[in-house]
Amino acid sequence: EWMLNLLLEMIRDERSPPALVHLAFKFLYIISKVRGYKYFLRLFPHEVADLQPVLDLLTLQDLEDTETWETRYMLLLWLSMTCLIPFDLARLDGNPTAEARQTQVTVMDQIINVAKSYLHVTDKSRDAAAVLIAKFISRPDVKQKRLADFLDWLLSALPKFSYQMKELNIAKDGLLQALAQLFKHGKREDLLPYAPTVLECLDKLKLSESNQTNIRKLGVKLVQRLGLTFLKPKVAKWRYQRGNRSLAANLQISAKSQHSLVLQSVQSSEVEEEEEEYDIPREIENVIEQLLIGLKDRDTVVRWSAGKGIGRVTGRLPKELADDVVGSVLDCFSFKETNDAWHGGCLALAELGRRGLLLPSRLPD
Repeated sequence: EWMLNLLLEMIRDERSPPALVHLAFKFLYIISKVRGYKYFLRLFPHEVADLQPVLDLLTLQDLEDTETWETRYMLLLWLSMTCLIPFDLARLDGNPTAEARQTQVTVMDQIINVAKSYLHVTDKSRDAAAVLIAKFISRPDVKQKRLADFLDWLLSALPKFSYQMKELNIAKDGLLQALAQLFKHGKREDLLPYAPTVLECLDKLKLSESNQTNIRKLGVKLVQRLGLTFLKPKVAKWRYQRGNRSLAANLQISAKSQHSLVLQSVQSSEVEEEEEEYDIPREIENVIEQLLIGLKDRDTVVRWSAGKGIGRVTGRLPKELADDVVGSVLDCFSFKETNDAWHGGCLALAELGRRGLLLPSRLPD
């Protein structure tokens, strides 16, 4: 933290030459790379007074300068923290006259426009722009005014890019990252009305057929987050409960008492399942199908993401539907399938087992 404060003093000093400012940002990037940007974000100062200077400094940057991309990357991350100030951003616009209000660009629009422009760049600042958009659009005052318009812009921009041109693939990567980050940081009740439209758009794009690994990975990641948006967040009551990790504690429990505890837990879980009514959206079938396709992908990172998605979505399903998902995963272990499908099935089973979603009744299979 003291290193961060020392470097920020150089950046804030108006007498610092541009070369020194860029060098300070380069050191900040190295620190964030070592420690991880998620932890590093919390160390950034995020006072109200920091918002406008950071935004102004970011707008002065040259997007095509390959020597200063660390500066742009760190400024976008810094802005993603300062934009979370608990005040309505309209207060920062002052009280302009009616004529000035028509020509003035609000702070809200400035941040969105800057973030949009960085979604198409070829360097790492594209990743930071996706984080900025997700955190900024999730603000209560911004989501009311800009969430629908932003999603409409994003979904209309995605089909324009083909898979053949590298530059367009980069642009598609940035848009998908922004969408995935938005469904990660946004609230379920805010995004649920738009989830079916987003899923329909992804179906038309056929991201699984892309020759770019990162595009397919982002497609799988976005599909699983859409699935989690459709389903209510809850812990499955039917999942397997492990015993004590201590062998001595297990031995102290007599066989009789242990048997009675198991019977009680089974009976109570059955009663709870009978009483609870599940309303599963029909889109979940499409989500599961795409995740199962991701398990058979030729790249490990895509299969791994699909396996984690299978585990997360299955944990929110009722017991009968979850058992069907496990059966579909077991179908990957067929001699007709490739080695990739077998590996993807192993990853999915490992994730299901880690979450306690593999019941003992399925072990013989």
